[in-house]
Amino acid sequence: MTDRTEEHVATVDDDQLPRYIYDLGALRAHAHAIRATVPDDVEIFYAAKANPDAEILRTLAPIVDGFEASSAGETSHIATHVPAARIAVGGPGKSLADLRCALEHAVDRLHVESTTELRRLAAVAAEHGRVVPVLLRANLAEVPADVDNAALAMAGRPTPFGMDAEDVARCVEALAGMRSLRFVGIHAHVASGLTADEHIAVSGGILRYVDALESAHDIRVEEVNLGGGMDVSYDPSRPQFDWARWSEGLQRLRSGAHADRRLRIEPGRALTASCGYYATTVLDIKRSHGETIVVVAGGTHHLRTPAARGHDQPSHLVAMGGSEEPRVTQDSAQLVGQLCTPKDVFSRRAPRGGAPPRAPDKPTQGRAEPRDKRPTEIRMQAPPEGAQ
Repeated sequence: MTDRTEEHVATVDDDQLPRYIYDLGALRAHAHAIRATVPDDVEIFYAAKANPDAEILRTLAPIVDGFEASSAGETSHIATHVPAARIAVGGPGKSLADLRCALEHAVDRLHVESTTELRRLAAVAAEHGRVVPVLLRANLAEVPADVDNAALAMAGRPTPFGMDAEDVARCVEALAGMRSLRFVGIHAHVASGLTADEHIAVSGGILRYVDALESAHDIRVEEVNLGGGMDVSYDPSRPQFDWARWSEGLQRLRSGAHADRRLRIEPGRALTASCGYYATTVLDIKRSHGETIVVVAGGTHHLRTPAARGHDQPSHLVAMGGSEEPRVTQDSAQLVGQLCTPKDVFSRRAPRGGAPPRAPDKPTQGRAEPRDKRPTEIRMQAPPEGAQ
């Protein structure tokens, strides 16, 4: 947590908490550092599902190449707040409304995830009199063993995401006779939570798959979307995703047929997670069966990742004006919310006083990071209305 962010939180009244706090200056610097390290000809599209706050979108717009949306609502939201943005639309189970919205906003790319969706999109595109560039999302048959065991694996197993090789081949053949759609390339988001080495291993597999597809169908795949899934560490003692190592590995892969192929990635939390905070206030501290329980306002309905992923959310104690020291005597405590479920847990081992989350690691190689000379900007947003 930056000093400026901590100073801001300390001035917020209890009746304004809980709140989401975004350090836009830190976000801008972090995004610039990643952009400076990733090869110039690799496009970065921010996966807006990670956090579509309008100010976050506007902060990232001059730095990234575009945005990825996965619903009609996200598509319209991005188009409203960043009118000139390039938008790619993905996600399984697109409705007719999703497809029509994408065409109304003239999105940059549409990721097709099934043979049914391809036919549906062709009909909608014909209605609009447009030729739509599409990427076919592939569910690779084989992925590295350690990636296949990932908690959020989306390929190499039965999933709603993408198509098996046989259906990709059917779509390639069908596209040759479709006037309303143009085949551009392949999309393959294999898993989330990948280290730099794991992501490179996955990317190598994707590019080999593309080579085989080109050979089998005598086609040229102009563009390959390697997906996102870059690891975000919620343990302050562990390093964040090594963008410099990843960039070096990607350059090694880009030889021969891939040297002039357009590549795109779609990071989400890897861009924004380290620059946002959930600010709340302590309501109660109690002992239960030998452990200290710290109850805070709000809960994991506002911040789902700790409960969904089973990790301990990093915490940092900010002293408020006139507040007493917390009555915590153990080295650690359970940090929980107000919901009537034992699963409403932010951390089962929150250290006494909290541990400041690490600032985002800066890439160690690449061009110099632009200096952000503007003062740190703080964005505060209330949780959704009606949330307990």
